Amino acid sequence: MPFDEQNTPTRTEVTKEVQFSPNYTNLYKYFPISSMKPIGINRIGFTYNIRPESSTPSSDSVALEYDELETIEAIHSALSSAGYEVELMPLDLDFAQHFKSKTVDFVFNIAEGLRGESRESHIPAFLEMHGVPYSGSGVLTQALTLSKSRTKEILVYYKIPTPKYQLFRTGREKLKSNLAFPLIVKPDSQGSSAGIINDSVVHTQSAMYTQIERVIHEFGSPVLVEQFLPGREFTVGILGNDPAITLPIIEVNFDHLPPEFAKIDSYESKWTYDVPGVNANPLKCPADIPIKLQNQIVKIALKTYKALNCFDFCRIDVRVDHLGQPHVLELNALPGLNPNPEIHSRFPLACEVAGLSYNDMILTILNIALKRNRLIP
Repeated sequence: MPFDEQNTPTRTEVTKEVQFSPNYTNLYKYFPISSMKPIGINRIGFTYNIRPESSTPSSDSVALEYDELETIEAIHSALSSAGYEVELMPLDLDFAQHFKSKTVDFVFNIAEGLRGESRESHIPAFLEMHGVPYSGSGVLTQALTLSKSRTKEILVYYKIPTPKYQLFRTGREKLKSNLAFPLIVKPDSQGSSAGIINDSVVHTQSAMYTQIERVIHEFGSPVLVEQFLPGREFTVGILGNDPAITLPIIEVNFDHLPPEFAKIDSYESKWTYDVPGVNANPLKCPADIPIKLQNQIVKIALKTYKALNCFDFCRIDVRVDHLGQPHVLELNALPGLNPNPEIHSRFPLACEVAGLSYNDMILTILNIALKRNRLIP
């Protein structure tokens, strides 16, 4: 069914009230935190992948999206603080056997899956098959949003601004005439900026095909070639379902990069030059932008959230074109939740600026998911 524009104003009104509040304290109005766990919900399963310490994009791009031990411990502590018995359920090849030996009432899920183009839907599909409710977006959304090109097909259908693009499967396709340099070359189904390097911004066909060949060789998957937008970059966290609200907008700046580097959220930007305790924080929250641009970003973020049928929480990346108009780059249905402020994890930063402690952020996501599943009023 086409996106219903008539439903947008209600969601946008709620977002405006929260988005432009000086201290965001009214988040608790929409998502009250209770120290009392719901009757009948006693044991919560916690599904996750834990990142090997040696993981890098070149050695294991999937494992790079897995979570550090400190994130697992922080979420476990937050859930336990509300009185839940928490069953740790790391995702590995023995997961199904481990799951059958446990009884849980609900699952808090941050697992990225194991392998394949639909890996983020592994846990949602498994839990739905077993009739166990869980937090976060569903099977279809998790599978679709891992693919940048499939996400953009939906954005285009709903007339949500997104940069023009072309998908290269073999590397021998001709460039479409509606794309003009500069362009940016990305793996279609990777996260954490894996495969996006300084040379990914290309200005000639020769450079473009070189980068396409590199990505195909490194990841063995289709390649997204996208119109490069020269403007500022932002990321927007969203919480809730009805209502769904935007968190304070974060600007991603690139002052920490060498001057000759492309101003993009690349592997080098995230994993080489964003060094805790060495370089300045590349994230500014809330972003210092005009109200008009704030409104535009909020509008397209909420439309994207609804069009892709997201649940509970997510984070959306946005970049501005040469005319100052924001475009959606991609949606992260499982945003990172690292508690360490030096790591510059984006969703927790936005929640902190909105007035939510880390524990309250986790319990807010949980309560939103419990309410969606009709387990609390």
